[in-house]
Amino acid sequence: MLIADLHIHSKYSRATSHDCEPEMLDLWARRKGIGLVGTGDFTHPAWRAELLDKLQPAEDGLYTLRESLCLADKTAGKYDAPRFVVTGEISSIYKKNGKTRKVHNLILLPGLEAAERLSQKLEAIGNIHSDGRPILGLDSRDLLEITLDTCPEAVFIPAHIWTPHFSLFGAFSGFDAIEECFEDLTPYIHALETGLSSDPPMNWRISALDGYALISNSDAHSPAKLGREANLLDIEPSYAGLSDALQGRSPAALTGTLEFFPEEGKYHWDGHRACGLCLEPGETEACGGRCPVCGKKITIGVQHRVEQLADRPEGFSLPGARPFESLVPLPDVIAASTGLSASGLKVAARYQALLEKLGPEFYILRQAPLEDIRRAAGPCVEEGIRRLRCGQVSRTPGFDGQYGTVQLLSPDEIESLNGQISFFSSDAPHPEASARRPRKTDAPQKSSGAKPSAPVQTAHSKLNPEQQKAVCAVEPAVAVIAGPGTGKTKTLVSRAVHLLCEKQVSPRQLTAVTFTNKAAREMRERLTAELDKDRTIGDLTIGTFHSICLSLLRETGKAVTLLSQEDAQAVAADVLRQAGAKLPPAKLVQAVSRQKTDCRCRKM
Repeated sequence: MLIADLHIHSKYSRATSHDCEPEMLDLWARRKGIGLVGTGDFTHPAWRAELLDKLQPAEDGLYTLRESLCLADKTAGKYDAPRFVVTGEISSIYKKNGKTRKVHNLILLPGLEAAERLSQKLEAIGNIHSDGRPILGLDSRDLLEITLDTCPEAVFIPAHIWTPHFSLFGAFSGFDAIEECFEDLTPYIHALETGLSSDPPMNWRISALDGYALISNSDAHSPAKLGREANLLDIEPSYAGLSDALQGRSPAALTGTLEFFPEEGKYHWDGHRACGLCLEPGETEACGGRCPVCGKKITIGVQHRVEQLADRPEGFSLPGARPFESLVPLPDVIAASTGLSASGLKVAARYQALLEKLGPEFYILRQAPLEDIRRAAGPCVEEGIRRLRCGQVSRTPGFDGQYGTVQLLSPDEIESLNGQISFFSSDAPHPEASARRPRKTDAPQKSSGAKPSAPVQTAHSKLNPEQQKAVCAVEPAVAVIAGPGTGKTKTLVSRAVHLLCEKQVSPRQLTAVTFTNKAAREMRERLTAELDKDRTIGDLTIGTFHSICLSLLRETGKAVTLLSQEDAQAVAADVLRQAGAKLPPAKLVQAVSRQKTDCRCRKM
């Protein structure tokens, strides 16, 4: 199975990264697990010259990066070299039927020689030197005719067909039917690129599209964005095999697509970004198409445009349609599963570590065992990918050029999975949990000789300002960091008294965990002394992690036996003897302990 991303841009297109060059495209395709990549921008002479210099012929009509230019990288070094196919996008802006049309089209060609011939024809019509995606005052129908006259093997595909401003069905400059655009040459259109803001079910609602191959590509302006959307092809690598899959000669060879969730796209819903206005289609109609804040025209989104042209109800499922998978780029998954920024250094480091440990991005998102993901990235990312595969994704739609957002785990779920709130239940709320994020507070340090701050009097003890802050915090989790003798136990005891006396929290809701039995006894004694005579600590749980867990196990009614160190080694020696293994029993006990430590979050 070949993953193909056919619509991208080079560094010669406007608003693109300088990294959009063959070496980096090859590197990121390997990182992603993409086997076939469009070159993009074949019309630009400097880009064609660079492609001629850096690519070498592979299978018929395809190319690979010269081996000497391949970038060594731990996250991508061991994967097969991706193939390149010559592609380019052309913007046509022209008058037709009394209206200005702005339509983008994607062209695939069987080689750089064909790209040179077609570029010479187009250079006689308009400027193809200033932008990798040239703007030509050429009717899309005429562009198709010139393309096929110059290279009959070319594949011509209307690009991102729903984008409001520059597409076949665009709300502001497009057409209501394919035939309006391409007239007598419509039979030469076999595939349509659906764009980031729509998915196959949205396109199935228009019966006029039933006979077309619906494909998806990234339209990437930087190498890291490769594969945001892609195609699944069951072909032997060759231009002829690709063409047959897209042109309907081998329809089964296009086995499906990898999609954005359409809400993530920049134009899914209507809106006016300058005023922060995002609307569903019905709300736009109620506003008369004008922003109620400033009165300017609302940008009609893809969902609204599909509603205008649909002749089938929402939720219609096309019989025999190709399957598709809705995915989120792995850095965004990591961010949405951990509460970090997708563009931050921490997410980048985790992303690279995952690739090094598990393999390409698409393998991780689609196929890697969840257990392997947990070991490599932790329980939050594992749960995020599990939910992604199940479609359990919370989405906020994009509008008027602003990308939508996705959420996989809530902040409380992230904290719970990380074990920051409760040892025993991800559903157990903190007695004073609020919507605010956890904070870290520094406990008071020993006196440095300076005059200390005046203690803050409470009903149960005297605390300095830093201790008072920790005791009275309402965040779900508070980290108190301090050295020996600085009042950590005092602060913790005061916290418990504060909750019991001032917040009227039931003792059954509190659990205090210590490292040693001695510390547990000391805490119990201090709490008893701090409380009023008519109050007791009652059912408040105080103990070490192990003693508390042992109590919980015994509450199940099952017999629980604790092994001493000597008993554990005796059992280990018996296991090793039966297995015929020559290993000191202590080593096996240590290995089991390490495994238990690695798995403890899963057991709780």
